[in-house]
This record gives sequence, structure tokens and C-alpha cells, in this order.
Amino acid sequence: MQRQAARLQASIARLGPWFHNIHLPGGIETAPGHFLGDFPSYKWRRIENLLPADLRGWSVLDIGCNAGFYSFELAKRGAKVLGVDSDRRYLAQAEFISKQLELENKPSFSCLQVHELATLPDTFDLVLFMGVFYHLRYPMLALDTVAAKTRRLMVFQSLTMRGAKVLRPKKDYPFGRRAVFSKGGWPKLAFIEHKFASDATNWWVPNHAAAMAMLRSTGFERVERRSHEIYFCYPPKGGVAALRTWDEGEWLAATGQHKTKGRKE
Repeated sequence: MQRQAARLQASIARLGPWFHNIHLPGGIETAPGHFLGDFPSYKWRRIENLLPADLRGWSVLDIGCNAGFYSFELAKRGAKVLGVDSDRRYLAQAEFISKQLELENKPSFSCLQVHELATLPDTFDLVLFMGVFYHLRYPMLALDTVAAKTRRLMVFQSLTMRGAKVLRPKKDYPFGRRAVFSKGGWPKLAFIEHKFASDATNWWVPNHAAAMAMLRSTGFERVERRSHEIYFCYPPKGGVAALRTWDEGEWLAATGQHKTKGRKE
């Protein structure tokens, strides 16, 4: 047993560093000294009782799956899970963990950028979009893409600014009323030009009002904040396209799905 544990520890070290602390049989953890504590277990505890205990028959998309913590938890409930990430090191960790866990229903993993999801033919009953939004250079484009892949529920989580005040804007303002944008509770995104928390991939931090407004803007019928920085988003029947009011052509062109017809070269 000691030799087996030593080999397992050596494999974990070889695949590191780890961002997900995953508990393996025998009491071994992948990142026991994580700077955030037992991450993402503590975040999972905020939502685990808000999701169906039985997910048999559900398809799940876990975006930015990292080493697969959420993918494995949802697979344990019977869901058919696809975990995607753009970092092959994290996917190698997820495949390694999959071999260590005795699961009848194992997730599948794929290397994809979030914008590539637009070309997938499938939609999913449940989409997890957690801890990814603020790392994206083109956040609203990604949010529209992810929303379009959601059939029943999207769980969204993002780093946010402090404060829960929400100013619900009027439907329209005259051109000279720009002072309203400076009011407390107006939906805002802070742009990070250099780094935040020593991470150059942290680009945007929304306030609570902006998170709610952007999620509604993608076409979700109902958006509920269920925990700190965690939102449950429900599309209307037929998907979010039913409530969108913007020209879809820009999104199609940006995701490589549309070419202007009849354009003269």
C-alpha cells in the first residue's frame, strides 16, 4: 500500500502544479496546500444541494473544467458530462483522475476554446460556466455562445466587484444623460490592462448589476443569484434565441459561422 501511495504521489507531482484539490481514495489529495483552501470543494458545497441529485438523462457541459472536479461530481449523479478546457495540462490531470476514480459513468474531456463551442452541434441540459468569464478577452461574445448551448440551466460564476446595489435602468435615455452611467448600481465592467492577483489573464471584473444585466441580455428568461458570485440562469422554451433582440449576424461572423453573401471584393 505504501508503494502504491508513493507512486500515486509521484504521478500527481509529475502532472502538477494543480489548481483543483481533488480527494482520491486513501486520503491522498492533489493540492492539499492550495492557497484558497480546499478548492473547489468549498465552492461546490454552495451549489450541490441546489442541483438535482439524480441527473440521469441529463447532458452536462463543464466549461474550463480544469482537472475535472465538477465534471466528476456531476457524473456521480448520472449525468453524461463533457468537460472542455483550452489547457492540455489540466486535461491530462482530468484523464489521470478519471483512471483513479471507480466511476461507472465517466466524463469525457476535450481541448476546446470557449468560442469554439459555437460550432458544436449539441446543446446541453446543464452548463457550468464557472471561473472563466473574467479570464476572457471577449467576454460578451463568449457569454452569448455559452447561453446558446443551454437547454435547461446555466450555472454562472465570476469574480465580481464588491456591492450588491442594482440600479434598474430605464428602457432609454436621451443622448445628453450620460451622467447616469456614474450612478451607484449601474451595470459596470472594470477593465484590467495589466494584471490582477499576479494574473495577466484577468481582464474584466463585473459588478453584481452588470452580471445580472449581461446574463439577461443573452436571452435568459430568469436569472437568480443563488450564492456569492454564483448565478442560476434559465432559458425560455426554445432556448435563449427566443428573447434576444440584437442582430445575430455579428455573433455568427465573429464565431466563423457566417459569411456575407453578395459582397464585392
